Amino acid sequence: MIVFDLGCENGHVFEAWFGSSDDYEDQRRRGLLSCPICESKAVDKAAMAPRLTRKGNQLLGPTPPSNPIPSQAPAMPTPMPSAKPSGSVPVANEMPSPTQVKEMMQVLAKAQTEMLKQSDYVGTRFADEARSIHLGDSKQRAIHGQTTPEEARALVDEGIAVAPLPFPVRPPSADN
Repeated sequence: MIVFDLGCENGHVFEAWFGSSDDYEDQRRRGLLSCPICESKAVDKAAMAPRLTRKGNQLLGPTPPSNPIPSQAPAMPTPMPSAKPSGSVPVANEMPSPTQVKEMMQVLAKAQTEMLKQSDYVGTRFADEARSIHLGDSKQRAIHGQTTPEEARALVDEGIAVAPLPFPVRPPSADN
């Protein structure tokens, strides 16, 4: 699979996944590509930064200081800045721009990463461990792991607070 940043004639930028560069070219040539925001068919590759990943055996360098995550979410969300040129008034129900969506996703991913640092990974034992904590048989703590939708519904029906994570989590055993 390969991911490209694509852009339309109206300035919308979005990601699209293809099996290969040839698949992208074939779909573009046949007119199968369109902007998911405005449905324009005038779509082409946008400028994008390379996605470089470090090898699993390389050490991490110093990490930049991070902003602390608030312990409690604000009651009302802060309005997103307008994607319109300066001087225009944002509309209350305006859709965020693709760039704003990417920024929001990055903030959410960072918040999940920080939250998981204070949580125990229990793998497929999630439902059993959540019940055990709820009943007082195990120590009270934050946990995360895997369960089926049916098991999650059963936990909620039993009054046990659970929530899905917005992004997938690799089990610690999958790390190098």
